[in-house]
Amino acid sequence: MSGDPYTPQSGDPNLSIEHYELELDYKVSTNRLSGTATVSGYVRAATSSLSLDLVGLRASKVSAAGRKLAFHQSDRKLRVSLGTTWEPGERFSVSVVYAGAPRPRRSRWGTIGWEELEDGVIVASQPTGAPTWFPCNDLPSDRATYLLTFTTESAYTVIAGGATTSSTRGGKTTWTFRRDIPTATYLATVQIGRYLAKPIPFSAVRGEIHYPQAIESRVLADFEDLPAMMKVFEESFGPYPLPDYRVVVTEDELEIPLEAQGVGIYGANHADGLGGSRRLIAHELAHQWFGNSVGLSQWRDIWLNEGFACYAEWIWSERSGGPTADEKALMHHARLRLLAQDIVLGDPGPDLMFDDRIYKRGALTLHAIRRTVGELLFFRLLHAWAGRFAGKTATTDDFVALAEEVTGVPLAQLIHSWVSEPRLPALPARAA
Repeated sequence: MSGDPYTPQSGDPNLSIEHYELELDYKVSTNRLSGTATVSGYVRAATSSLSLDLVGLRASKVSAAGRKLAFHQSDRKLRVSLGTTWEPGERFSVSVVYAGAPRPRRSRWGTIGWEELEDGVIVASQPTGAPTWFPCNDLPSDRATYLLTFTTESAYTVIAGGATTSSTRGGKTTWTFRRDIPTATYLATVQIGRYLAKPIPFSAVRGEIHYPQAIESRVLADFEDLPAMMKVFEESFGPYPLPDYRVVVTEDELEIPLEAQGVGIYGANHADGLGGSRRLIAHELAHQWFGNSVGLSQWRDIWLNEGFACYAEWIWSERSGGPTADEKALMHHARLRLLAQDIVLGDPGPDLMFDDRIYKRGALTLHAIRRTVGELLFFRLLHAWAGRFAGKTATTDDFVALAEEVTGVPLAQLIHSWVSEPRLPALPARAA
């Protein structure tokens, strides 16, 4: 068995992880993280060892069922000897005691993972940053549930996805987060800072926004459209797929906003008080359907995340009185025609998987379908995609098959002209 060819040094495809239980203690002032990770699942093939991803932190003890296990750690991997050969389907629960000063890892996509802010922490793990704070099987296809217990100084707020409780004792607060919806490792997160909190008035979803006091007025002005966005996207895609959505705006500036499971993360530069980042706010919210609920089997299909989230920006634009999706599509198609025609949307390669052309051409692929099948069938398809694969992983082939099933239109050739060929196709004429 092989892992993901875009991240060949990550993950162990012989493992299927079902649950991570993380008991962590962190001191902000010294950037010291310590704790225990209990990783539970089963083996897919006969093996006498387990391999977990862990970067920049050192394991001191590994055990299973009260028995110490021998292990070896390199700069990327924690390899655990099981002592005997385990057969396919055999279950395990391995506990790893570890500690260190977490830091981002260097990658071809820049530095990713756990990163200190001026006074707090941001975790931005896509695509291979999760091992900078916990041992894991870092493949997008291997989704698990989480129980995170996180203790730090009481002056700080800790934000993560899932049901939340907290208790304070002796100047420290322990936060507990439970996520029962299977989640990819790159979407697990903690965010730490001196934040105020305010509810977001969603109709059926728990919402909170966290921000530093110094930029409160800017944040509240710029994120006031979130309830309306939620309503538009539920009408367009179906019910919001999680029980909660939290927004974090850091005091530091960030190059781009980020999504995690049930969380959107922004820098202070994304809250200018003038609505300058509304399309980005829509983009990150849409990822909760596309990327976080409907997930990737392999990174090569990243357009299923980013193209759909980009198209959600266009839907929000037309529903909020801005340019229509058709106007957006014509503008971006004209711009893409001027750029190099050297990218294959459905397999761009690891160096180009976050190229802006993936986002825009992915959105144009959806608009080409919309023009071909018309409004009713197009939005029926989006609902079916978000519903059929909720909490699961999917591929481009899955999307093509569902598109033809739902619309009754032979769309494979159209979609593959956008997804499998480097030359930019023309937009089809609008359906009558």
